[in-house]
This record gives sequence, structure tokens and C-alpha cells, in this order.
Amino acid sequence: MDKRPKIELILTKTDKIIELIGYLILIAFWITIIISYKNLPEQIPVHYNGLGEADDYARKASIFLLPIIGTFLFIILTFIVKNPETFNYSVKITEQNAESQYRNSIRMMRIIKIILVVIFFLIDYKTMETSLKKSEGLGHWFLPFILGMVFLPIIYFAYKSYKLK
Repeated sequence: MDKRPKIELILTKTDKIIELIGYLILIAFWITIIISYKNLPEQIPVHYNGLGEADDYARKASIFLLPIIGTFLFIILTFIVKNPETFNYSVKITEQNAESQYRNSIRMMRIIKIILVVIFFLIDYKTMETSLKKSEGLGHWFLPFILGMVFLPIIYFAYKSYKLK
């Protein structure tokens, strides 16, 4: 790997807003789970098949698993974005393009943080709805929707990186 420039990037207003949105969604996730916990039945769905149908159940305390994993991933990604020079890039990083490439990749990571928390939040929300008989699983649309949420931003930021060469 070539020696890449290490640049101290100041957060733009947009990046601060994206970061704030991520924290607010994470907090809303936790609040929703904590408030809803007492109303859940003792057994809740913990796994869904490809069609979004519940196919395994466990104790209601398992509703906390996704917020814990989501928080852990959110924290890890928050620290990872502090060193964009260590990321993999599809273009050669030079002194001239380093700042724009780093900003693009950091913004992508911030968006991915939000997407991960939103996905986990949606799964737990649908689990609560299914447990309370207000819904029947995740639904057939869920898997394609999640795949779109994950891959479309990655494609967009990869294309943008290529254009920023």
C-alpha cells in the first residue's frame, strides 16, 4: 500500500447533521425498546426466513440483542472514520485528491452507521408488532428493501469516489 497522506478533517455542517441524526436514531431505538419491553409477551420472534416469516422464538429479553449489536457497531464505525487513510479505495490516493476521497468515504461510513441502526430498529419494531399480533412477520418486501438500503448508498459513494479521482 502506498503511503497515504494523513489529513485532519474538520467536520462540515452536513457531516455534523448526519452524525446527529445517527445518534438521535440510536437513542430513539433504545427508548422504544425500553418503553415497549413491559408490553411484550414472554416469547417473541427472534429469527425470520427469507419471506419475512417468523420461524424461531425466544424469551422477550432477546429484544435487547439488536440494540446492543447496533450500538456496538455504531461505536466501532465512529472510531474507524477517524482514520480514513487506512480505508480501501478504488482509486489511487494522492496529496491532491486525499481530502475529497477521505470526505467521501467518511460520509459513506456515517450513512452506513445510520442504515445499520435503522435496519436493526426496523427488525425490532416489526418483531414487537408481530409479538403483539399487530403484524405478521417482517413481510415479503423487507429483504429487498434492506438490500436496497445497504447497496444503493455504497454504489452511489463508489461512483462518487471514481468521479472525484
